[in-house]
Amino acid sequence: MSQTDVVVFRRWRDTGGVIALFPELPSDLNGDCCDAYEHVGQHGGADYHGVIQQTTPCSLDDATALAQELRTIGYKLRPIKRVGRVHHEARRQLAADLRSTM
Repeated sequence: MSQTDVVVFRRWRDTGGVIALFPELPSDLNGDCCDAYEHVGQHGGADYHGVIQQTTPCSLDDATALAQELRTIGYKLRPIKRVGRVHHEARRQLAADLRSTM
């Protein structure tokens, strides 16, 4: 079974741009922030809850171009609408696992 990348697509209220949030992938060694991706700027870290407050839900149709870009760089996307505690805990656990290998 291949690993899939849980992703939440959101639209910025101010610019209308689409952002992909990866709630299970840490962008820092504490797992406080998750990985994120946008057309402009590409990879970066994001405060999941902060981004949710500044964005609106995005349909998969609206996220098609960004999803295709992510697939071309190797992501196996599993889009979801809602993130639960299990996703945030998975991110923190992965960050802890990464710290233990250093």
